[in-house]
Amino acid sequence: MVDKEAGAAAAVTDPEALKRHRTLFRAVRRRRNPPLRRTDITVTDEAAVQRAVKAASLGNAMEWFDFGIYSYLAVTIGHVFFPSGNGTVQLLSLFATFAVSFLVRPLGGMVFGPMGDRIGRKKVLALTMIMMAIGTFAIGLIPSYATIGFWAPALLILFRLVQGFSTGGEYGGASTFIAEYAPDRRRGFFGSFLELGTLAGYVGAAGLVTLLTALLGNGGMDSWGWRVPFLVAGPIGLIGLYLRLRLDETPAFRKLEDDSVHRASEAASTVEATARGDVAKIFRNHWPTLILCVCLVGAYNITDYMLLSYMPTYLSDRMGYSETHGLLILIATMVVLMLLISQVGKLSDRLGRKPVLMTGMLGFLLLSVPAFLLVEQGSLVAVSAGMLMLGLSLVCLLGTMSAALPALFPTQVRYGSLSIGYNLSASLFGGTTPLVITALISVTGSDLMPAYYSMAAALVGVISVACMKETARRPLDGSPPSVATPEEAAELVESQAPLPKF
Repeated sequence: MVDKEAGAAAAVTDPEALKRHRTLFRAVRRRRNPPLRRTDITVTDEAAVQRAVKAASLGNAMEWFDFGIYSYLAVTIGHVFFPSGNGTVQLLSLFATFAVSFLVRPLGGMVFGPMGDRIGRKKVLALTMIMMAIGTFAIGLIPSYATIGFWAPALLILFRLVQGFSTGGEYGGASTFIAEYAPDRRRGFFGSFLELGTLAGYVGAAGLVTLLTALLGNGGMDSWGWRVPFLVAGPIGLIGLYLRLRLDETPAFRKLEDDSVHRASEAASTVEATARGDVAKIFRNHWPTLILCVCLVGAYNITDYMLLSYMPTYLSDRMGYSETHGLLILIATMVVLMLLISQVGKLSDRLGRKPVLMTGMLGFLLLSVPAFLLVEQGSLVAVSAGMLMLGLSLVCLLGTMSAALPALFPTQVRYGSLSIGYNLSASLFGGTTPLVITALISVTGSDLMPAYYSMAAALVGVISVACMKETARRPLDGSPPSVATPEEAAELVESQAPLPKF
């Protein structure tokens, strides 16, 4: 039978053969592309999807709450953990400590990602939540440099490494979790809530730091107030852990474990290979997609960290703004983005991922210099306008990327591949953004270096988006179609049924 099918496939370009053997060719096509059955389609539970979105988004919010705290308290933490001296050197030391956690993120991705493909997304996401909470809480307990000397920055680096290692399994798992729960036609909308968690974490961190600074003053913050935001992360982590442990495994992963599915043996062998830590197989079989993922995430992360992490330091260190004033402007910008992000997710479901992502990349490419020129004017209106220009470009990426990235990889290796690609890029480009920009400004003396750096990243992003496939409103690779209602499932089966021939 195999030989007949091979011969039929080879002869399909011969019109005469097609006329003589219509029945044979029709049988071959049906065997290769069997009709879609109702049982092949996953009908999602709206309540379960909402629980999954809440649990994944809260974990993401906690991650960025931590990174936001570290960025927004940059000057204070520099005073507490590093010896006094040259201000620029102290700031570079601080951002180097910020970047060091990103060095272990790829290792975390290589450990937690394949583990998530083996034992499930839920268990690994609970583990990363515990580690992140412990690392953040512990930073709030470290004595100052004045008390224990160089042990202070050493302990800071240690717990930043714990955070970085756990974060290696966080984004890939959370975005995979939401993508595999969401119906195909609404994946962009539900995925946008993951980045809503990002903005919520940043707003929460900025708001808490602003409030504490206003109440305690710089002296109180340097003395003990800086510890409060880190200690708050402990209870938040426990809440997130509780929510994640209440979730069921994703429908797509359950399909892999179902032996009654036709491809179960193939899926099982893939999962077993991943379980043995065969990271090399991911690189060998999926390297083109991994490169695309690294480029997309690199462009996305540089622009993200530039605006949401580095900008408060830029406003205070280069523009002479008070820390509170700069944070209030950033909070207002992020609140606007939070109001828009779910609508951007819906737009990506309707128009496609590529047009929305391309709009964001082109926005950074064309508007970065005008935006920073406005910021350099110094007035509240000009600074706010420049920040909003950058923010509207960023929201196109925030509202779309968490649905676009998981769809790059097949279900069997999605968590592992996405975690590795995302964290390699975040390590190389994301966490180093504040350090690189600070160093470039120090070397060149140009306050427009953040704009030029963003433009270079956006150019890479434009090329990457042009190379990616459109995945909106389509099933995830390696998974059956997922719909919101039984009626939609029936409509899908009917639309793909062969037309009767009379």
